[in-house]
Amino acid sequence: MNKTAYFHPALRIVHWLMAAAILAMLFIGVAMVSTVSSLHSVLVSIHKPLGVMILLLVIVRLWLRFTTATPALPVSLPAWQRAMAHLSHWALYLMMLAQPLIGWAMLSAAGYPITLGNGLVLPPIMPVNNDWYAIFRPLHTWVALALFATVMLHLAAALLHALVLRDGVFSSMTGIRKP
Repeated sequence: MNKTAYFHPALRIVHWLMAAAILAMLFIGVAMVSTVSSLHSVLVSIHKPLGVMILLLVIVRLWLRFTTATPALPVSLPAWQRAMAHLSHWALYLMMLAQPLIGWAMLSAAGYPITLGNGLVLPPIMPVNNDWYAIFRPLHTWVALALFATVMLHLAAALLHALVLRDGVFSSMTGIRKP
């Protein structure tokens, strides 16, 4: 039986770091595709390495998730809410993993390098192919929109648990004991 009240500190740090990175990435992505100004190249130069960082962090996060104890949801939650909580978390993990890989595949298919700075260039993960690019480009947008919507629902649920239910779910990820 799981008696852990809080997520592992490393998992909490990665969670909050990823939350900030993903929100920044989503807004940078929107700004990047909606401008033709000189700001576009600056946004692209931030977007690519941030995407790689998110990919690495989600791998670390999944490893931590599977190797550390996690707090149980409150027994007061109805079964359908527990099911939705688990489903939404796995959807988030899937999108956080898929989105950077789709972006990498999209850029590879277009023949664009992923430069991380200091001359470090990631290898393409697929050959140049316009047909694949035509698939990955809109897919990258649709997954970003789905990720944004799911993050907003996750935030709404977190605030519900923190401010209304006060059932310890929010504090399990902050590490701050509920009053």
